[in-house]
Amino acid sequence: MKKHFGFYALLWAILLALFCLAVFLVRSVIPGYEIRYDAWFWIAFAFILAAFIGNLVCAYFAFKAKNLKKMFLNLPLITVSRAALIAMLIVGSGLMLIPNCPAWIAAIVCILLFAFNAVAVIKAVWAADTVNNVDEKIKANTSFIKRVTVDAECLISRARSDETRAACKAVYEAARYSDPTSDDALSLTEAKITVKMDELAEAVASDNAEAAGAAAQELKTLFDERAARCKSLK
Repeated sequence: MKKHFGFYALLWAILLALFCLAVFLVRSVIPGYEIRYDAWFWIAFAFILAAFIGNLVCAYFAFKAKNLKKMFLNLPLITVSRAALIAMLIVGSGLMLIPNCPAWIAAIVCILLFAFNAVAVIKAVWAADTVNNVDEKIKANTSFIKRVTVDAECLISRARSDETRAACKAVYEAARYSDPTSDDALSLTEAKITVKMDELAEAVASDNAEAAGAAAQELKTLFDERAARCKSLK
């Protein structure tokens, strides 16, 4: 991700340099008209520079994501900040070229535009955080069943007899087709399932077919109980 930000920062620096060259080295941008470096000019220039910096900061936070999914969620942050920069460039450049523009008018226009852009960026950040938090919550709420399913599948491969293997397969199928979403109201039932999974693991390790069958039967009953509770919560 840092490599992507490096390329973006290089492009950003080139664009900023080109803008500064156009403003300070090209004295006449319109035939017969010369830029006057008065108060309104410096107000507009300061806000344009702030928009440039804001765009780079947004890009940094977007590209610092640790995985592609989070970076994808942060892409609107770059898009919004880039649109804000373009808008500020257009408005600010226009204010620079207006002869004898009152400084207070330039300040009000730039402040209003900057505030509007800031709100848009904040909304983009909020939207990305909201989606990411929902994804994290879903992962947390489905982790129990995923873990139990994987544990049951591992026990199948460890079973040494057909009886214990059949018991583990029954538990695996029950876990596999269970409702993946968890809830605080299911904590007691899920705790019992965890205990019985430990008992099943011990039975498999000792190749105790009777104990494995008993644990598997109790686990199927607990999964049915969990399914009924899940249904009542919806």
